[in-house]
Amino acid sequence: MVTQHKVRTYKSSENLAREDQLAWKIAEVAADPVAIEPAVVEEIGNRIIDNAAVAAASVNRRPVASARGQAVAHPFKPGATVFGLPQDQRVSPEWAAWANGAAVRELDYHDTFLAADYSHPGDNIPPILAVAQHTRQNGADLIRGIATGYEIQVDLVKGICLHEFKIDHIAHLGPSAAAGIGTLLKLPTEIIYQAVQQALHTSTTTRQSRKGEISSWKAYAPGFAGKLAVEAVDRVLRGEGAPSPAWEGEDGFIAWLLGGPSREYTVPLPDKGEAKRAILDTYTKEHSAEYQSQALIDLARRLGPKVGDLSKVKSIVIHTSHHTHYVIGTGANDPQKMDPKASRETLDHSIMYIFAVALEDGGWHHVNSYAPERAGRPETVTLWHKISTVEDPEWTRRYHSHDPKEKAFGGRVVVTLEDGTVIEDELAVADAHPLGARPFKRPDYIKKFRLLADGVLDVAEQDRFLALVERLPELTADEVVGLTFTLPAGKLITPASGIFDWKGNN
Repeated sequence: MVTQHKVRTYKSSENLAREDQLAWKIAEVAADPVAIEPAVVEEIGNRIIDNAAVAAASVNRRPVASARGQAVAHPFKPGATVFGLPQDQRVSPEWAAWANGAAVRELDYHDTFLAADYSHPGDNIPPILAVAQHTRQNGADLIRGIATGYEIQVDLVKGICLHEFKIDHIAHLGPSAAAGIGTLLKLPTEIIYQAVQQALHTSTTTRQSRKGEISSWKAYAPGFAGKLAVEAVDRVLRGEGAPSPAWEGEDGFIAWLLGGPSREYTVPLPDKGEAKRAILDTYTKEHSAEYQSQALIDLARRLGPKVGDLSKVKSIVIHTSHHTHYVIGTGANDPQKMDPKASRETLDHSIMYIFAVALEDGGWHHVNSYAPERAGRPETVTLWHKISTVEDPEWTRRYHSHDPKEKAFGGRVVVTLEDGTVIEDELAVADAHPLGARPFKRPDYIKKFRLLADGVLDVAEQDRFLALVERLPELTADEVVGLTFTLPAGKLITPASGIFDWKGNN
């Protein structure tokens, strides 16, 4: 069973008991040693593969290399591994969480969950895995920790909307990662309670990281939250506490950042003894783009042959949800979303650009579709600027529906040709979604890993990694350290230096 927990602001004089606080209820779920169901174990393995796949594709991109350079400047034993480096080159776990979190997030290509807010719950894996490697936990322990990370993040995303108040979604990730680490280490409720609140307090940031001229910080933000979660657990283990109650306090999260004292939220959490199944509600990406574009890319692939000559298009209107319209559509009023010279991160948040390219190319590529020469192609720019979005209340309702069979992240597209011909089509969920035309299963995750690791990792290294994941519940602590990958000698780029590895002004 799941209990719906009411969360609101309390005056200090009301003296809300800690057992009635959201952080305590989260900690109780994390500390509950329930068995992990086989379907959840399978899906955790899938997401470990998914994370490694996108990390392999991004490992030599500058932001990832910079994060790796910072991590390497903090060597530690026993420590944790960093994607790309040899397994015996270990760093302090919070820095591994930072570097690996950036590698996983850089291409915006791993899993997603959307409800009252949105998230990439696979971002929980880097900090939990880093602590598992450093503290010598086995595969079964790792599975338990990741199951909690997913459970808490999904439950928070179901219950509390952050983007309404322009708070970045990593404010749900810090607490979920701290809870997952607590489960991993079999910590008591009191310790997890304090760590969850510390992580919330320190990882709350604004949504400007996903607005306007979007920079590499979008890739860093989840790794930052994971790093803070590791540090929060460490401090609490040393006897330190947290601002309490973090969500419900008179000067707390809800009172001043999430709508004020009059707002009330409802967060669903598993009852004691109930299995942690939330990962089964999540879904990955077939295409390297914002999740709201996944179904629309698939729809563009389907529409292209029907439209024919794209130079004859007069206009394209995408009728979609509030979120798609205002975050990645023309409702955002961001001129950068229509700029051929915009950054990759900005183009990733422009459904107008994405739909134009997918129409022209009949698909999407994680590198080629974002290339400056691709974005600057004159016919693409012309088509791109004919595309607009509008909010459709029905698509907004379906976006927020609690019924998984009704929930939708796509839209209806109306193409008007110069001769007046109108072509319409719609798609609710991406082909790779659990309810889509081709739901992703283990072979699909492996195929994605092979595709993104091709030319980056030796086949033998790919095989070694995948073989470990297949045995995930049985892995020893030594084998958990192997849940990474190493590039061939000389293939990993050297990052620029900074303060941590200062080489002077010359």
